[in-house]
Amino acid sequence: MKLNNKVLKIHSKDNVLVALSDLKEGEEVSYQEKNYILKEDIDAKHKFLTEPVETGALVYMYGVIVGKATCAIDSGEKITTKNLIHETEQYGVDSKSKNEQWIAPDLVNFTYKTFNGYHRSNGTVGTENNWLVIPLVFCQNRNVKVLNQALVEKLGFGRKKHIGLNVDKLIDAYTNGASEEAILNEDIIESSTAQTKNPLFPNIDGIKFLTHDGGCGGATSDAITLCNLLAGYINNPNVAGATVLSLGCQHAQVSILQDALDKISNDIKKPIYILEQQKIATEKELIAEAVKKTFVGLIQANKAERKPAGLDKLVIGLECGGSDGFSGISANPTLGYVSDLIVSLGGATVLSEFPELNGVEQELINRCTNTRIAEKFSSIMSVYNSKAEALGAAFSMNPSPGNIKDGLITDAIKSAGAAKKGGNSPVQDVLDYTEQVVKPGLNLLCTPGNDVESTTGLAGSGANIILFSTGLGTPTGNPITPVIKVSSNTKLFNKMNDITDFNTGDIIEGTSTIQEKGEELLDYIIAVASGKIQTKARILGQDDFIPWKRGMSL
Repeated sequence: MKLNNKVLKIHSKDNVLVALSDLKEGEEVSYQEKNYILKEDIDAKHKFLTEPVETGALVYMYGVIVGKATCAIDSGEKITTKNLIHETEQYGVDSKSKNEQWIAPDLVNFTYKTFNGYHRSNGTVGTENNWLVIPLVFCQNRNVKVLNQALVEKLGFGRKKHIGLNVDKLIDAYTNGASEEAILNEDIIESSTAQTKNPLFPNIDGIKFLTHDGGCGGATSDAITLCNLLAGYINNPNVAGATVLSLGCQHAQVSILQDALDKISNDIKKPIYILEQQKIATEKELIAEAVKKTFVGLIQANKAERKPAGLDKLVIGLECGGSDGFSGISANPTLGYVSDLIVSLGGATVLSEFPELNGVEQELINRCTNTRIAEKFSSIMSVYNSKAEALGAAFSMNPSPGNIKDGLITDAIKSAGAAKKGGNSPVQDVLDYTEQVVKPGLNLLCTPGNDVESTTGLAGSGANIILFSTGLGTPTGNPITPVIKVSSNTKLFNKMNDITDFNTGDIIEGTSTIQEKGEELLDYIIAVASGKIQTKARILGQDDFIPWKRGMSL
């Protein structure tokens, strides 16, 4: 169905309408043969009441409770943080009802399609072929950076136009006596260029140097979680092998990493080189040994070649960030339709950001295929929210100032729209942070709502592509997994085209349907997964990596 109105009622149970364009005070708008007179200006993406409510009344959107009125609100009046507070429905496994029979989407356009990926010995397929250089502890960060300097440019993996700014023009203008005003008027922006095949190692997409602030000095549990995460990165099908630097005395011991790798797979055939500084005489010798082993690893990794693979080998992470009032109407449902397509084709999808599922827990519990995973989801949500409340940061505090400004005024509104990324298919598995995707179908993965911590977790659990919806714009990327940025509105896509890849704004404009955009997006995913298109985050070298310290971040 195409939208062709000024307003939208998302669910029949809702008592709010969403403005699809800017509306003026006193304007009369019609929806499904009912007329509403606006009591004030309603900016696009914001909502107004369809009927008067009293103090304490519940407000519904997406068919669920999203808030409670703090005062009387009239019909045609905008809901804001001044008249509405966060409120959600109660949930529980005991209340689990049988979910409606799911109808899979039409697969006629994708049944026989494939992508060209890197086949691993364990049966998984990578959409990229990367080499990792990682520290087990923060005091190896400098050595990782030295390795970066020693290897990247010499091996031809540098991006000369990565920054895309010609500072030489400013230097020339200054040395030639130009005024400050003239310098400010200089055009120094150059177009960023996609990375071409490496002349020495054409089958390697990149050497990725990760740094972090963990591994020692904090809770031992955080060091163990870090090792589990790094093991997940090494195991990810987009990674060919790794060079690991350790000091020796830190909490994140080599043995913990090796145990984590064994739990994931007791027969990882990737080359993994682990060097411990306290067992080597000098730092220079450590770096020299790391360079030589990395070089040999690259020779081995370069033997892999892209070959056809079925779409069932895709593991797609579902993420959102910088969301707006249109995200839950255009971009997120498009991701949801892609999720349903991939699930129907035998692949796996992963819905993350548990704080942004607050208020739709019962719906997801109902979709769980068995009681065990329903109980696991309910338990993780309850414990997570309790810890957040103890730190003075409950789920209800999740919306950012940008979210609120663009119409997501309660976490329940944000969550109800964010959950649309998961489509309608049954939930096949629930994963705690760093647990690996092992089942096809829709998986729920516990991560925080923080964009980078969440995408870091998705890649660590095995996602070989990440879809990232945004309504306000964000440059977020990931070192090992391509991140496809999906815009909820055309204005953003045109304005920030250097960091967004795909537009769903034409759904809001009424010229496309969710199904049409979903199929178009899956074709785009196939091109990215085959190495034919580089994401904007890849072109910009946006390799964001932030491990989650449990209980420390929302």
